Amino acid sequence: MIFDYAEPREHRRHEPAGYADSESYRPWLRDEFDFRCVYCLKRETWGQVTFEFELDHFRPQSLDPQLKLDYLNLVYACRRCNAVKRDQTVADPFLLLRATRATTLADGSLRSHDGDTERLIRQLDRNSPRLSSWRVMWLRIVALAKDRDADLYRQLVGFPEDLPNLSKLRPPRNARKEGLEDCWFARRQRGALPAAY
Repeated sequence: MIFDYAEPREHRRHEPAGYADSESYRPWLRDEFDFRCVYCLKRETWGQVTFEFELDHFRPQSLDPQLKLDYLNLVYACRRCNAVKRDQTVADPFLLLRATRATTLADGSLRSHDGDTERLIRQLDRNSPRLSSWRVMWLRIVALAKDRDADLYRQLVGFPEDLPNLSKLRPPRNARKEGLEDCWFARRQRGALPAAY
């Protein structure tokens, strides 16, 4: 469950535009990518103390400077994954790293279901022995917490407390205003936020 990629979607839930800097997109991207690294699925709640989540331009700014402030070119990534990616050009992980295209196996490795996803997994070294071991360790930690410590289990698989209230934000433009009703904060307000994801 913790390393299951999201179900396919035709498009992103949000599409704010017009901010003067990339950092302004952070609350939107946190919500868009479920408070997890788009690449390895590390959760914010596992690294709250270190604040190690960054905004990554999957089409590098050095190659496509016109996409620097394009929301659809930004993803939410942990520091390690962003450092491994560096200035590589990769296909859109929002489209490729989905449940129908990638599966995490019990040994911690990723299995891709198509050539494009396999290429992305290789480019970002997602099947390194170290990363596979890391996944197995977290699978075991979460399983132990589920069996022995309900509070810890909820902390590990639940949402962060500080869900962004996107309806209070005022981007200069927003092409998908309907996404505000589908954000995690709005779901919590309606009592529809799952305890685990």
